[in-house]
Amino acid sequence: MYFAHLFVTLHHIIKTNNSKQNNKMKTNYEIRYAAHPEDAKSYDTQRIRRDFLIEKVFAQDEVNMVYSMYDRMVVGGAMPVAEELKLEAIDPLKAPFFTTRREVGIFNVGGAGTVKVGDEVFELDFKEALYIGRGDRDVLFSSKDAQKPAKFYFNSTTAHAEYPCKKITKKDAVVAHMGSLEMSNERNINKMIVNQVLPTCQLQMGMTELATGSVWNTMPAHVHSRRMEAYFYFEVPEDQAVCHFMGEVEETRHIWMRGDQAVLSPEWSIHSAAATHNYTFIWGMGGENLDYGDQDFSKITDLR
Repeated sequence: MYFAHLFVTLHHIIKTNNSKQNNKMKTNYEIRYAAHPEDAKSYDTQRIRRDFLIEKVFAQDEVNMVYSMYDRMVVGGAMPVAEELKLEAIDPLKAPFFTTRREVGIFNVGGAGTVKVGDEVFELDFKEALYIGRGDRDVLFSSKDAQKPAKFYFNSTTAHAEYPCKKITKKDAVVAHMGSLEMSNERNINKMIVNQVLPTCQLQMGMTELATGSVWNTMPAHVHSRRMEAYFYFEVPEDQAVCHFMGEVEETRHIWMRGDQAVLSPEWSIHSAAATHNYTFIWGMGGENLDYGDQDFSKITDLR
């Protein structure tokens, strides 16, 4: 049994006028509180999904986000169709602009689109990324074709310094080819918003693409107590699903997910998955360490 008043999920809808079409657009956000691993052991399916799963990342002409108490990462998505959408400074930030004290990493997982950062304009195609550094200016999202709207998935962490904005493609990425088809885990890890490619304060992001016939990611499983992480799964067929594994090595739990959904991974938790089809996922990390290889691995046979 738990006390509901201690774990209330806050939901707030902000409506603003769009200057171009005078339509209503929405920014939706939730606050998610951190969980102690001893408490998480007792969570049932409903509670696990409520606290860690982000089911609605994209909705037409909306910006949806979760403000997490895990390293205060914000995880969200913007899907502009008929309107240009603004990345608004939600109330928990207590700031004039979303990026006043934050950096943002964005991946386009839909049709061609544009991100305007102050006076800078960046065009992003499918699977292209953008890093936005700290600074007081508006961030605006738009699609080139309303019939094939862009879907901008983003992670944001607090920032102590200002670094320039930069577009990143897979050609710029540090690519690690790992696994094998025989082990059902052949994949390319595209490290795109990482310190080997460009300077960031704490945000690190990349995209892992699994080969046809491969379904396992991040195996052997690991934790990194210096950083939390968020996973976003896409390129999952409508009739297929992903089983995301979390929890402590000797006390694991699972969450069944669909495509275009995200999940929060605490610093004490493993983060791995297997699916009924190959897929692609975007990983994002926030914390005190920028070293991608700083991981504490466990043996597959130790998992419980």
